Amino acid sequence: MVARRLLLASSLSLLSSNVAAWTYSTNYSAQLLSSGTSKSDSYQPQVFVLTHAVHLGEWQEAFEKSQRFVSTLSDSEKIDIITAGSAGNFTGLNKKDGSASVLDYYWVTTWPAALSMAMTWDKELVYNQSYGLGSEMWNKGINMANAPTAQPLGRSAWGGRNGETYGPDAYLNGILFGEATKGISAAGVIPAGKHVLLNEQETNRESATGLNSAAGAADYAYSAVVDNKALHETYLWGFMDAVKNGLGGVMCAMNRVNGTYSCESQELLAYYLKTELGFPGLVYADVGGQKTGIHSANAGMDLGSSSYWSNSSIMAGMRNGSFTEARLDDMVIRTVIGWYKHGQDLNSFPDLADAGDYVDTRKNHGELAREFAAASLVLLKNKDNALPLKSPKKIALFGVNAGSAQIGPNTEMSVQGSDSVFQGHMAQIGGSGQGSFAYVITPEHAFVEKAREDGAMLRVMLNDTVISSGSAGGIAAGPNAGRDSTDSTAASQTTRGYSYNQDVCLVFLNAYAGEGADRDELRNTDQDNLVNAVADNCNNTVVVINTAGPRLVDQFITHGNVTGVLYGGALGQESGNAILDVLYGAVNPSGRLVHTLAKNESDYDANTQISSAEVINYTEGNYIDYKYFDRYNITPRYEFGFGLSYTSFAYSALATTTNTTTLSSGPYASGPRIPGGRADLWDPAANVTVTVANTGAVDGHEVAQLYVTYPTTADEPDKQLRGFERLWVPAGETRDVS
Repeated sequence: MVARRLLLASSLSLLSSNVAAWTYSTNYSAQLLSSGTSKSDSYQPQVFVLTHAVHLGEWQEAFEKSQRFVSTLSDSEKIDIITAGSAGNFTGLNKKDGSASVLDYYWVTTWPAALSMAMTWDKELVYNQSYGLGSEMWNKGINMANAPTAQPLGRSAWGGRNGETYGPDAYLNGILFGEATKGISAAGVIPAGKHVLLNEQETNRESATGLNSAAGAADYAYSAVVDNKALHETYLWGFMDAVKNGLGGVMCAMNRVNGTYSCESQELLAYYLKTELGFPGLVYADVGGQKTGIHSANAGMDLGSSSYWSNSSIMAGMRNGSFTEARLDDMVIRTVIGWYKHGQDLNSFPDLADAGDYVDTRKNHGELAREFAAASLVLLKNKDNALPLKSPKKIALFGVNAGSAQIGPNTEMSVQGSDSVFQGHMAQIGGSGQGSFAYVITPEHAFVEKAREDGAMLRVMLNDTVISSGSAGGIAAGPNAGRDSTDSTAASQTTRGYSYNQDVCLVFLNAYAGEGADRDELRNTDQDNLVNAVADNCNNTVVVINTAGPRLVDQFITHGNVTGVLYGGALGQESGNAILDVLYGAVNPSGRLVHTLAKNESDYDANTQISSAEVINYTEGNYIDYKYFDRYNITPRYEFGFGLSYTSFAYSALATTTNTTTLSSGPYASGPRIPGGRADLWDPAANVTVTVANTGAVDGHEVAQLYVTYPTTADEPDKQLRGFERLWVPAGETRDVS
């Protein structure tokens, strides 16, 4: 495990909370790829330190092609390109959501959502999922994915879009963001990450005049106010990983940052993203994010609306000196560079398919989606080894989350938020990150197949409320019909009647959310009452949760008859199969939490609750999720990184080797600029090795996690994740990890 250097900025002043306000420039030339890029594969560090040049590496060839192409264009053609048009042999960029499926399209896979993929803690699986997603987009003729989605991080447990990102730890989020970026890029599609920046809640994310604004929206989108230290070490961190791994596009957010709209912020886009992080690609706006013409172009947007960037307005700007030809060229270069880098200028790139055209390139993606979903599931409780299930013959399923929605499997796409509970099995999150299902395997479907295979009896009660009275159960049902405590197929259709004398009762819960609104609850009273009612009558009650963010469990977790709890995100089209794979032991659970589960809502930082204020101050700085709990010594129900297994592991032979050159070279990276920041920022500071032994009787994966503590003078959280590896260890064997 390698712990990379902590700080991103090249001087102490950049990390001070007292830095001077940004001064807008009509000619901020430092952001220009066209004037500041080395064409040499070898470079002298001192040259790069003195300029804003970026050593482009694998982007260099595409950059040179882009330069040559731009030199052939008229100004009018350049403006066509930056307003989502075409010119010359450049056919334009077809963009599409999302990070778990190809939005709107038939014959595609709906994969586990990003929160679920994060729970695998597996870099290779995240890469493979994103490669699969990218390959389906490529075959549909889609040039650029509006993916991966890495932010919102999840500063607030109530955030409506937490289910479509990689979690609130900046390091974990960044590593997985980088792997997803590599996967999409390797498939030949331009990865465009979102959102920059600090869009940590949906409430008032856009003003009342916005295209998709919610009823009662404020006059202005909220402004997230954050100091430079937290901005770099928490919120920009993941984008550094993604840029280093080939990010070709960035979607700027709807909200404001430190008083300025994200898509209008020269400090955010031109300086932090393009200059400091060396981002070589294009910046474009989320819906309604662009507010001005010349100002947004100078701020760092590269692809925008012809409503703001017309021939007349751009030409007028160049005539009056408020805009430069060099910046126009730079915008075009940044728009086409990813097209060249990914070989989309070649004849082999497919024509764009319509959503309903029969283009099916899913191959074995359903099998992979099932594997990834099972790998993400977190075993929270397993009393007396109740799991895996041991061929139960009488099985009862409870909860709407066990079965199909009455209409589906797909839903209308809405960016106005979602209900707190999905009325059916929750295999996706809401909004632009939702799935395009060919089918959904629900738990009920999977249990029907399993019951037929095992010769088991299966009963289902697909509602979330406790039913205390029911019908007699049929004609000539016998003397026990209608009673709650009878072992009969004609038992009373009540919660008590259906849970009586079953080998196992499984209660399926979900917590749903999506784009456009934030969550209004972290627990659900009806669902929690249902769990307790079932457990009161069934001594082997297993709870299965699918959630779009932290879902609290304290209302039932200590019940003596709740023997198992399985916790996961939106698992995609193979959800039910994946759940049964873990419940029956075909897969040994290895998922780990990527957010902290508190005992009570009040245990979370009150400052991170959803706010309707116009200005939201991120005064907690870097102290979000487990870092906040550690700082204030709050005991959670289940900590970040927690997860049980059907086997046991032991650690030994911990060893650390430090890179003394890196550690003695100064507190800040100061080397040449590359995509991803200063080159020496990526120098290993230390290498940690450890031996992991499987001391149990079941083969399984373990997730080794490395946490580090910094000196007090660094003003950092008590401990921070700085390495992780998911590794396969057969029973009785050992594996070394580093």
